[in-house]
Amino acid sequence: MENSYDCPNKSKDVSLKELRDRLAEFAEVRGWDKYHSPRNLLLALVGEVGELSEIFQWKGEVAKGLPNWTADDKEHLEEELSDVLLYLVRLADVCGLDLGQAALTKIIKNARKYPVVNLKTKSNYN
Repeated sequence: MENSYDCPNKSKDVSLKELRDRLAEFAEVRGWDKYHSPRNLLLALVGEVGELSEIFQWKGEVAKGLPNWTADDKEHLEEELSDVLLYLVRLADVCGLDLGQAALTKIIKNARKYPVVNLKTKSNYN
């Protein structure tokens, strides 16, 4: 039997559907579905966001690309970002929502709400 939890090929794009399906299987085979209510998943997600926030808490502004971070610091950040993503994907699935489609719809709504303006003129954020 193939182990679906082997390390993925890093060059492969991973879809939200693949993450959703893997998470559902992961929870099902462990008997965790009964614990994965929307409320419980949301609370777990909030906890993970807190752990993610702790990484940045006392760093001040951080440069894009994290040039001054160690490999260990970046790995820790990857792990916490992944925890947040996985709980978010699982929460959407348990709620019966298509997270990818919802995100695309939200981008379209935001584009209408914040249209492109000439950068030499007033910004929409002022």
